[in-house]
Amino acid sequence: MADILFKHRFPKKYRHPTLDKMMTRQRLIGEARTLMRCLRAGVNVPGIRLLDVAEGCLGLEFIEGPPVRYLIPSGTDEPRYRLVLHTEDDDGDQPDKEQVIDNISTRAADWGCVNDISVEALLEKIGVEIAKLHIIDIIHGDLTTSNMLLRANSNDLVLIDFGLSYHSTLVEDKAVDLYVLERAFASTHPESESLFASIIAAYANRVGKDWDQIKKRLDEGKVGYGGLNC
Repeated sequence: MADILFKHRFPKKYRHPTLDKMMTRQRLIGEARTLMRCLRAGVNVPGIRLLDVAEGCLGLEFIEGPPVRYLIPSGTDEPRYRLVLHTEDDDGDQPDKEQVIDNISTRAADWGCVNDISVEALLEKIGVEIAKLHIIDIIHGDLTTSNMLLRANSNDLVLIDFGLSYHSTLVEDKAVDLYVLERAFASTHPESESLFASIIAAYANRVGKDWDQIKKRLDEGKVGYGGLNC
């Protein structure tokens, strides 16, 4: 039987019990509906295995694979190497030591990924999945590379953690979703503007004609919030 990840919303003691139950119910059902809508539209998200509103529990497909956060380098990364010890020879000589470059494929392999992947391919996958999300008017609300997983057996990019997601047709909300990712990206992967630009290029290509309006709002938001350093 496949593993299941249980997401449990614990009762909030500071809220009135009736209000707490109502809010827990709304949020669990809302997240489940969002995931179902994504699955029907072909967005890569975890499948739903269980929903128990009374217990505040949502059971999700467990995704085997690394968080994207651990795969994407920052612009300041120096080439990293790992030391591999080969078995000693029959004549009793000491094991040979070899430096193997530590790149995205070797990092992914450490998490059980069976296929090689390049940084460029991963960035394109991110842009495409976010675009697929926005095309069906779903706003994630917390886009970070920690909320993206690379499925080990297929290298599919899976979006997770839809607790703050909501439905919106507004281009402003889609622009804010991208802005949140850009700020999180800059914080987690310093000096990696060119990498984020690749995500945006893939996103723009997938959303098509709607990109001009989203880009306009995104640029306006950068000007508006730039002085806040947020």
